[in-house]
Amino acid sequence: MLNAHDHKHDHHGHDHHDHAHDHHDHDHDHGHSHDHGHHHHGPGGHHHAPKDFGKAFAIGAALNIGFVLAETVAGLMTHSLALLADAGHNLSDVLGLFMAWGAVILAKKAPGGRHTYGLRKGTILASLTNAVFLLVAVGAIAWEAARRFAHPQPIEAGPVMIVAGIGIVINTATALMFMKGSEHDLNIRGAFLHMAADAAISAGVVVAAAAMWATGWLWLDPVVSLGIVLVIVLGTWGLLRDSLDLALDAAPRGIDPKAVKAWLAERPGVTEVHDLHIWAMSTTETAMTAHLVRPENPDNDRFLHDICGEMSKRFKIGHVTIQVESGGVATCHLAGADAV
Repeated sequence: MLNAHDHKHDHHGHDHHDHAHDHHDHDHDHGHSHDHGHHHHGPGGHHHAPKDFGKAFAIGAALNIGFVLAETVAGLMTHSLALLADAGHNLSDVLGLFMAWGAVILAKKAPGGRHTYGLRKGTILASLTNAVFLLVAVGAIAWEAARRFAHPQPIEAGPVMIVAGIGIVINTATALMFMKGSEHDLNIRGAFLHMAADAAISAGVVVAAAAMWATGWLWLDPVVSLGIVLVIVLGTWGLLRDSLDLALDAAPRGIDPKAVKAWLAERPGVTEVHDLHIWAMSTTETAMTAHLVRPENPDNDRFLHDICGEMSKRFKIGHVTIQVESGGVATCHLAGADAV
């Protein structure tokens, strides 16, 4: 069974494994040839969060902590459930930012000891925990909104609109700091989506407060709170789904294992592909292992080097471990269709 921490042994007892470092043309051909993964800087390779993300996390967390305190005080003073709900959501986002930040720091830790891939997978655990925490938080908001329907309370529209307006500015500024990194990193995407959703929610609170001030309809406050819940659930569901997939070692979205296998099968001299595994080492790095049957081919070093380069370009898979077999008398025990 091959996974993110499996090592392969050939019949000579050599221990082959894929390194996070840059190795070129360092191949072995002992009946079962093996290529050490090449270091690529493509979308599926070894690209980490930009250096300025540490600054973005620090600024975003500081701004949102201050805003949570302001919203909580204003919500209690004005009896606005919408403001209190948004404060709770912003607090969860602050915790999410710290988790994402910590995961980025851990992901840079060099491999060592039993952690042969380092702690890169912490980014996946952070995004998964963030999504679960958000869904639990919105459950509490929905419960309070339902209770408020039975006992509506008046709010002071002016202070509510001012505080929510500040929220629009803070959350938009924070979201913009994470926008670029959200394209290729699920962990950063979680931070970006939550900040962007907060900005939209704050805008909704401003509109609702103005409508309540103009109409006197107290039920608008819990309705807006339920709207906040809906926005959070919709924005978080994709994050939860993708994070859970990666945590269960599913191939990242956008990579089709069947297409990868078909492409490998078409390589010169390859007669069979089996034991193919594709998984995420982190929210930015993808790994793959496969066995290729390639009888009587002396050019395996160049063959493996070319495959690693093409895997990064075509499928955005940066960590590639290929075991080449001659297809002789001894059949690989992982060649069966039901092998994992």
